[in-house]
Amino acid sequence: MQELTTVETVHEEGSWLFTVRNQYGEQEEIILVPCDGSVEQHSTSSRSAADDGVAAWVNRCTHEAQQFDTGRGVPMRDGQLICPRHGSMFDACSGHCDNGDAAGTTLPSVDITVSGDGTVYLTDDELTFLHEGGISEDDDGPDSTSHISL
Repeated sequence: MQELTTVETVHEEGSWLFTVRNQYGEQEEIILVPCDGSVEQHSTSSRSAADDGVAAWVNRCTHEAQQFDTGRGVPMRDGQLICPRHGSMFDACSGHCDNGDAAGTTLPSVDITVSGDGTVYLTDDELTFLHEGGISEDDDGPDSTSHISL
């Protein structure tokens, strides 16, 4: 169990981005977003944190893998994440989309838990926390650009 941030921080900032390594050794970006637990749940995944005001999703639209958070926070309106490329809107609590190019899809969820004091923990056994923020160009790849040819 890895401590991430607090529910209060997610609500104040509007979202919280972090990087993990998945079970295949690849890096992925994950977003925490404010979630009103009273919204109807369309997803069958179990995220105990949704009732505590936050949900976690892989940081990409299901339509064309467009990132929601590109370093400036997740665009949201009325409890929905907005794909910045085509405008599909995903319910912040369930991850379900019922409009636009991504209609009928659900965002890949990430298991988190919120403690009694509002601390958010990564509890997904398939993911290893690497750092706060997105994947930087320095995270994976060569130490120099000498491999580039013109």
